[in-house]
Amino acid sequence: MANSAEKIIEANGIDLCTQAFGNPADPAILLIHGASASMLWWEEALCERIASGGRYVIRFDNRDTGRSVSYPPGRPGYTLADMADDAIGILTALGIDRAHLVGRSMAGGIALLAAERYPDRVASLTLVSTSPGGPDLPPMSKEFTDYVDAGGPDPADPAAVVEFIVGLLRIYAGGSPHYDEAGVRALAARDVARTRDLASCLTNHFVIDFGALTGLRLDEITIRTLVVHGAQDPVFPLAHGEALCRLLPRAELLIMPRTGHELPPSLWDTVVPALLHHTSQTSAPH
Repeated sequence: MANSAEKIIEANGIDLCTQAFGNPADPAILLIHGASASMLWWEEALCERIASGGRYVIRFDNRDTGRSVSYPPGRPGYTLADMADDAIGILTALGIDRAHLVGRSMAGGIALLAAERYPDRVASLTLVSTSPGGPDLPPMSKEFTDYVDAGGPDPADPAAVVEFIVGLLRIYAGGSPHYDEAGVRALAARDVARTRDLASCLTNHFVIDFGALTGLRLDEITIRTLVVHGAQDPVFPLAHGEALCRLLPRAELLIMPRTGHELPPSLWDTVVPALLHHTSQTSAPH
């Protein structure tokens, strides 16, 4: 399998770091991660497994993560809608007319906005551990909100940032049996070491303008959608995934039992075949 090295490309007028796996002649899947998460959190082994099923897999660093463009801490100068444009801009820069989009956590909103704005470029949607938002949905767990409200690490201390990420992902696991502290620490250390600006990475995605989501009509997005959600998600409890599935006209729900706000390797044997099946079908609206 031909896996490319990391590559900085110009997309949507900015520099974004990308990496591709598999054969460019295969149907493309673009993986979009959530707040403050670089492409490393779409683990290489996961990308390779998806690519081995006959898909061309692209992962990338969002703005203010990894090796992509960064902005002053607290002053990102871009919106969530711009990040949706980034996703489509990557496809254009790579010469890909149409791709299956996979959005995780905050990036569920990015993928939905991309589908609304560029329906002819999106072959299908997969939304992992995300939410449609709304006051009637259950809140984030107190353990999670207490942790993130405690102030966070000093971005000038990389070791402290690593430990913060390790603790955060322990809470993300929601008490599931999948949490691998040694694996998380190793990946967090790699991520921190390659991040251009840790202060911007830790801050900017939480202060961008999410206003484009306000007018988003989920009932008008007719692209086939797979909703993947952990039964023990402490960030967006399962009711968020169930609501998303009800609101989207062509959605189906895959519940990951005993799983939190995570996509653990122990469930790839379930999730990857579901993704391959989902992305093998036609997505023309009906």
